[in-house]
Amino acid sequence: MTATKSTLNVKIDKGIKKKVTQLLESMGLDHTTAIDMYYRQIITERQIPFQPKSELSLDEQLIVAIRSQNIPHKTVDVNAEGHIIVDKDKDPELYDWAVNG
Repeated sequence: MTATKSTLNVKIDKGIKKKVTQLLESMGLDHTTAIDMYYRQIITERQIPFQPKSELSLDEQLIVAIRSQNIPHKTVDVNAEGHIIVDKDKDPELYDWAVNG
């Protein structure tokens, strides 16, 4: 039994299309086959086969960058007013930072 075909027209950035074309060709695929595979996966999983994520804020990007560098960090205590509580003798560098910024 032959499946009835339908045409799908999409508009996409030329640069993205060019990059994807090169990648698909290296895998022996064309756009039609790749999109067919994508749609079949949506049917199988009953959802998009990946989770779209919002872009990270600059603060979040900085946190990710710092964590990826394994930079040592310290957990500090704060008082009711939100001021850092630090022992000057035990942690002079942190104390200096807390006082002088």
